[in-house]
Amino acid sequence: MNLFKRSKENQQEAPAEPTNQVEPLHVTGEEFERLVLGSEIPAVVDFWAEWCGPCHAIAPAVAQLATEYEGRALVAKVNADDYPEILMNYGIMGIPTLLYFKGGEVVDRVVGVNSYNNLKNKLEKVLA
Repeated sequence: MNLFKRSKENQQEAPAEPTNQVEPLHVTGEEFERLVLGSEIPAVVDFWAEWCGPCHAIAPAVAQLATEYEGRALVAKVNADDYPEILMNYGIMGIPTLLYFKGGEVVDRVVGVNSYNNLKNKLEKVLA
């Protein structure tokens, strides 16, 4: 009796998941003013670094925001090591930090690892 053996005819491949994942836009220092501050739609910018464990922990939530709010909000990432002058301009003392922009102005911020729902709720308030 082969209770744990499945026959080939009973095996079915799982349908492929849709790959409509939108990645956050990686913004350089030169692009920041034009793409983020000049954005006609609200923007969320994740300040992160490669060596930062908490930055990697929050990355899936940021990516989910990019997918869910495509066309309604710009979701971007800035590497803190590459563009420290931007961090200084906004008083960012630790990463990850997410800044929420509307009309080129910071309207909210999140410091540290937060849940997707918290990030989403803050973005919903900016979009309202």
